[in-house]
Amino acid sequence: MAQLIVLNELADVALVDVASGLAEAKALDLSQAKPIYRSDVKVIGGVEPSLIKGADLVVITAGAVRKPGMSRDELLETNAKIVAQCARATKKYTKNSILIIVTNPLDAMTWLAYKVCGFEKNRVMGMAGVLDSARFCYFLSEELGASVKDLNAMVLGGHGDDMVPLLSTASLKGQRISKLIPKDRLDKIIERTRRAGAEIVEKMKTSAFYSPSASIFEMIRAIFNDEKRLLACSAILSGEYGLKDIAFGVPCVLGKKGVEKIVEFELSKKEKQELNKSARRVKNLIEKIYPKKYKLPLMKAPKFLL
Repeated sequence: MAQLIVLNELADVALVDVASGLAEAKALDLSQAKPIYRSDVKVIGGVEPSLIKGADLVVITAGAVRKPGMSRDELLETNAKIVAQCARATKKYTKNSILIIVTNPLDAMTWLAYKVCGFEKNRVMGMAGVLDSARFCYFLSEELGASVKDLNAMVLGGHGDDMVPLLSTASLKGQRISKLIPKDRLDKIIERTRRAGAEIVEKMKTSAFYSPSASIFEMIRAIFNDEKRLLACSAILSGEYGLKDIAFGVPCVLGKKGVEKIVEFELSKKEKQELNKSARRVKNLIEKIYPKKYKLPLMKAPKFLL
């Protein structure tokens, strides 16, 4: 992600990691590439959270990663402690920043960070929908022998095995995907989309790098350039899609204020049912960590409307 930011000369970058020397070395390595990239942005790195002081945007990727056979949800306890710590640091050193969460389980960690940092809901979001949608588009393009540039498809819901690839809005040059690919093949593509991250973990023994970083960069660029892009993100909901007090993957308009609007698509009956199923899973994860363990003051237990 940092490499993409530097390469595109989008912003100055501060890298922070608890491993001594790691972030500092990566920052130095990236800085030495700047003459080749023709980029003059500043890159610093170290172990001190104070390096992010005054940042306009903070991305939290810290946490344990999956091993083969693990689900994202199995990272809950370990990563909640890490994300809570990072969210406190964000609150301490940045007053007006936008916060993007990448750590898994994504939606529960986004909700936790939102509660810990106390930022307005439009300034806290999770990166998952852009990635899941990209994976869905890629698999569809391979099946159709079509350019990824001509495909439109979006994945909503929680970032897990019950995410919801939308067939009602998926299209190739205006043609409905459901009319172009037989149902049995579509079902296999949807299942592969849901397991796309696990497929990489099984082969590489760790989580993906390139597609997640590209997805984060897409969100950052949309925010910094005030592009008003419609992208699927884990956003804090207050009644949209019949859901309240939850971080959940929905279509969002991203601009300089963060999540500037949540767009409610007209969904099929099946898609609504699948979204509710996904929301129940996210709710169950949030209830396991919220609110006492991480000392979140002055908060009542959330009420979920499913």
